[in-house]
Amino acid sequence: MAFVILAIGLVLLLAGGEALVRGSVAFAKRLGVSPLVIGLTLVGFGTSTPELVASVQAALIGAPGIAVGNIIGSNIANILLILGIASMLVPLDTSRSVLRRDGAMLFAASFIMTGVVISGSMERWVGMALVVGLAIYTIATFVSAGRKAEAASAGLDADTDVDPWPRSVVGSLGLTVAGIAGVVVGADLLVDSAIEIAKFAGISEAVIGLTVVAVGTSLPELVTSIIAAFRRQGDVALGNIIGSNIFNILGIAGVTALVSPIPIPAAIVRLDVWVMLAASALLIAFAASGRGISRKQGAVLFVCYGFYLATQFSPGIRATLGL
Repeated sequence: MAFVILAIGLVLLLAGGEALVRGSVAFAKRLGVSPLVIGLTLVGFGTSTPELVASVQAALIGAPGIAVGNIIGSNIANILLILGIASMLVPLDTSRSVLRRDGAMLFAASFIMTGVVISGSMERWVGMALVVGLAIYTIATFVSAGRKAEAASAGLDADTDVDPWPRSVVGSLGLTVAGIAGVVVGADLLVDSAIEIAKFAGISEAVIGLTVVAVGTSLPELVTSIIAAFRRQGDVALGNIIGSNIFNILGIAGVTALVSPIPIPAAIVRLDVWVMLAASALLIAFAASGRGISRKQGAVLFVCYGFYLATQFSPGIRATLGL
């Protein structure tokens, strides 16, 4: 039954996120808000809402493994799994401009998150510092982004070519509210069922958060990146991943810590945060060449994720690695 509830939670998260994005974009367009503002705020927030609600919900019910694991696991999955799949399907042509501000910011945020994890807990003052960092980054993005292509490099899902439906202010506002409700209920079901599965299978909450919850809440980014890849918009696909990861650390981790201080599970300190940092460095190294991310490089990312999953679910491998 827990698996059924887990599936229902994932469906509600995806449907709610889609409704939230469509409704908020339509609402903003009806009010005459610029596409740049929509891309950097409403759409970006909408696609990251599943991770945010899932982590906050987990923190509130005392499941730090899922709360922190979802953040770090989503960043790992975004790079190794999602970008790996997208670039294997269609090689991604990227430009150095994507990395000038946002690639450096991604690595800086990942480095900061590594330091926070090593400290053993995320206190409220840390959460406040992360949220302030996100505010500064967002303001800098608004100042420097003068066109939609720049919004794409900002990474907060700048694909604002969503069909503006519903076509009325009331309808779009209603769809937005319905989307929020779907995301909240879906996250509640997802976290509760994930905890039950972890207890039943004898798997730690951290592993469930790093894998099942993280991949489930990252599905909107998967869809966005694949669509962008097939449209030959490599900067959008890469920018979507970079921006989502920055937002996960500065926004989601920050807000979650503000709501409830979080102790860091030891397993995440030993392995997972280092995988996140290494994945960020690998992404920047692949993209820095200016030649894009090839199918072979995508395959490398995908295989790395497969090995990472094996370490999560294989006690033998973890014992061999001293984990």
